[in-house]
Order: sequence, then C-alpha cells, then structure tokens
Amino acid sequence: MVQKAKILLVDDRPENLLALEAILSALDQTLVRASSGEEALKALLTDDFAVILLDVQMPGMDGFETAAHIKRRERTRDIPIIFLTAINHGPHHTFRGYAAGAVDYISKPFDPWVLRAKVSVFVELYMKNCQLREQAALLRLQLEGGGGKAAVGAHKEPAGLLAELSARLAAVEEQAEALSKQLDDESADAAAVATAAHLERKLTGLRRALDALEPGTGSAPPLPSQN
Repeated sequence: MVQKAKILLVDDRPENLLALEAILSALDQTLVRASSGEEALKALLTDDFAVILLDVQMPGMDGFETAAHIKRRERTRDIPIIFLTAINHGPHHTFRGYAAGAVDYISKPFDPWVLRAKVSVFVELYMKNCQLREQAALLRLQLEGGGGKAAVGAHKEPAGLLAELSARLAAVEEQAEALSKQLDDESADAAAVATAAHLERKLTGLRRALDALEPGTGSAPPLPSQN
C-alpha cells in the first residue's frame, strides 16, 4: 500500500503556513512545515516529497535561491515546485520563477480551490510513480530470485504470480490513463502533462517486460529504468 504523500510548505510567516494547511488538509496527505529556505533543504535531505509550495519573499535565503539549491541536488531536482508570492513585479519576475525550476507561479491572494486542484495533480502523479516502482521492484525480485524466465517456470505457482503482477499493473495503467485524460481536459501545466506522459512510457516498458515472461514468449527484455 502506498503511504500518504508528503507536501512541503515553505513560508517564513506562521499565519501563511496555517492558511496553506487549512486549504490542503482536504487532500488528506502529510503536510510538512518549513519556516525558511535552510529548514526546507534540511527536510529534503531525509524525506521524499510529492510537491513543494515555496514562498518567494523570505529573509535570508529567498525562494529563488532555495529552488536553485533544490534543483542542483540529484535527490530533489525532479520534485515539482509551486512558487507563491504576495508581490507581482511583472513578467520578468514571473519568468525568473520559471527559470528557477518552478512548474507554476501563483500570486497571493490565490483561489484556495485552484491551489488545491493544482497540488492534487502532482500528488496523484507521485502516487502513480510510487505504485510503478513497487510493481517494478516485485518483478525484479522475481527475476533475480528465480534466475529469469526459465527458473520462473520451476516455481510452484508462476502463473498465479504473473497474474497478480499483471492485475496490479493493469490497475495502475487504468489510473494513469484516466489522469492523462483529466490533464488534457483541464489544459493542465505543461510540466504535469510531460510527467504523466513519462509515467505512461515507463508503464508501457514494464508491461512489455511482464508479457515477455508469459509461456511461449522469448527471453525477458531489460526492465524499464526507474528514472
């Protein structure tokens, strides 16, 4: 079972963090506070996050500098960042946010429903990726433990295991397809659409590897990369 996703909220003002928690509590995920860029970077050292909501205007290390550090780290560079700002300095300021690696840039005051909807998209994508990694891990364990397809046939219940893996993968495929249609219908952010497409490609590769283990097929191809 996939655990709840973690969402990192970064703002130097406690009242803003409280407001974000009130807006996002309906998503029923784990909300983690950080009152500075430095505190956010520390949290990212140990935990995995589905999305980061990052305030631009903070004393010391501001949002842009914090985002730059996040994107330089191998572990965290692919985490979506949504910038939140109370000041709009025009297109140049917005462009700087996207250049820093943000997937979205929202000015305060913002519509709570819109923010919640945007965050929920990235939470869903994160969950699908977690499920995909789980399926890939199960398949790798079977291949490595059994020495490939030939050894899989020597197990007592290979058909049952393959059927279970196939069914679980089919559920993820169905959810990924529904999410992709939802993103298309809502004209979602390009970054979210690209992430969904990448997820579908990985699912296709995993399905091919699983199909190759069925009786009457050739040797199993390499499993898709998890990156």
